[in-house]
Amino acid sequence: KKKSQEYSDLKLVNPTQYRFEHLATQLKWRLQEGRGEAVYQIGVEDNGLLVGLTEADMKASLKTLKRMAEKVGADIALLREREVDYDSDKTTRKIAEVLVRKVPDDQQFLDLRVAVLGNVDSGKSTLLGVLTQGELDNGRGRARLNLFRHLHEIQTGRTSSISFEILGFNSKGEVVNYSESRTAEEICESSSKMITFIDLAGHHKYLKTTIFGLTSYCPDFAMLVVSANKGIAGTTREHLGLAMALKVPIFIVVSKVDLCSHGTVERTVRQLERVLKQPGCNKVPMVVSSPDDAVTAAQQFTQSACVTPIFTLSNVSGESLDRLKVFLNILPPLSNSKEQEELMQQLTEFQVDEIYSVPDVGTVVGGTLYSGVCREGERLVVGPTDEGRFLRLKVGSIQRNRSACRVLRAGQAATLALGNFDRSFLRKGMVMVSPKMNPTICCQFEAAIVLLFHAKTFRRGSQVTIHVGNVRQTATVQYLHGKDELRTGERAVVRFHFIKHPEYLRLGAKLLFREGVTKGIGHVTRLIPPSQNQIQNQDQNYDKNLLAH
Repeated sequence: KKKSQEYSDLKLVNPTQYRFEHLATQLKWRLQEGRGEAVYQIGVEDNGLLVGLTEADMKASLKTLKRMAEKVGADIALLREREVDYDSDKTTRKIAEVLVRKVPDDQQFLDLRVAVLGNVDSGKSTLLGVLTQGELDNGRGRARLNLFRHLHEIQTGRTSSISFEILGFNSKGEVVNYSESRTAEEICESSSKMITFIDLAGHHKYLKTTIFGLTSYCPDFAMLVVSANKGIAGTTREHLGLAMALKVPIFIVVSKVDLCSHGTVERTVRQLERVLKQPGCNKVPMVVSSPDDAVTAAQQFTQSACVTPIFTLSNVSGESLDRLKVFLNILPPLSNSKEQEELMQQLTEFQVDEIYSVPDVGTVVGGTLYSGVCREGERLVVGPTDEGRFLRLKVGSIQRNRSACRVLRAGQAATLALGNFDRSFLRKGMVMVSPKMNPTICCQFEAAIVLLFHAKTFRRGSQVTIHVGNVRQTATVQYLHGKDELRTGERAVVRFHFIKHPEYLRLGAKLLFREGVTKGIGHVTRLIPPSQNQIQNQDQNYDKNLLAH
């Protein structure tokens, strides 16, 4: 799945018209494959040999690449250039890495979601404020005030809810944020690539909100922010463990380096390296100390699941902030266009994560389109209700990153307006699906789990909070297959029973459960449908409801 879109081309000097057309077609295909991005290595043979080019050849090759890019509606940006020794030749030879990126058309920008994790007061919201607003912090958290959603957050300076922030990069690889753009629409219009940061709460009190953000919003990557002066404290280990349990690739930012000595920063970095190398983590830490390292980190990070880049920076002085921007600019998507196409061919399925009432618009739901495509005016069914029913509704307008959008594609997050649909029928954890789909709902299901930590024994009758995607509900353990009880580190297949209402689950979905200090992960292995007489009642209710709507 993790494929880098890097292509080696020795040289592109004065190609014939026929070869130029061939190269442009090849570039177009490579951009499609990389969902709008490709990295060209010039001066490198196909087998990876660093031959290098003379100054004149390099200039001519870059000129050709620029012409090719213009032909297919893209821009180029030089990522890095370096000298190489080849043979005993006295002339200086260079190799170059060039990012080719499509100019945005019809909102087809590349959108990556990055969950922001870290202990309370590690500087998560401040870092996002600095990145997305384009101005440095005053050392007392001024930069983060723009991100807070509740009065108590402004008063305490702590995030309790989940907020979304956007950072754009244009086709030339330059940052697009609120420093030049007044609105989110303007950022979207001039960006070829969007990074949506999901700012999650660091405080232990809001752990359930943080878990919901990680399981429900399907982030592509996680950014763990660690304060240089405090090191690995509070919920840092827990957040690292959560991201690893959910198999979200993670990179680390050590913030507040302006507050402490170089020795303290070094100590925090060494502490992180020790934790990452532990047998439970098995990660390869990679400290990014130059823009060149940032390019290497972005390429290796998506090729290998174990590489973990570590950045050290200051939100006050702006020291080393550019390295993080270089990294985010060239970070490729995890799924390629083929996987995206396959998901788009399936029936429509939209996860409901947020529900609002907006004056003059009516009921609005926010969430992620898991599969299919969704257009304005589409007729879908939403459920399951407490009785296990699905209700008909019609999608009004669609908004992505606060700007209007005609068509929503699989993997994209958006808000959908549902007009006068009664909000009281809706709750987080529901799905909106195509009426052609026969959604599997269940009150009971089985999962293969591993118990990560438990103070007491885990047995029949234990109650835990289950997180599966956007579903969050308390469930009771009905029984454990072949065992009476589970202890820390043990595995089993367990049958759970939701205590309130049925839910829509997918086979194979990742599952995370917790209760106090108890924690476990696993995946759904079997869905147990409600009994037949329940289904008949549901069908009658469903038909009545279709008439009512």
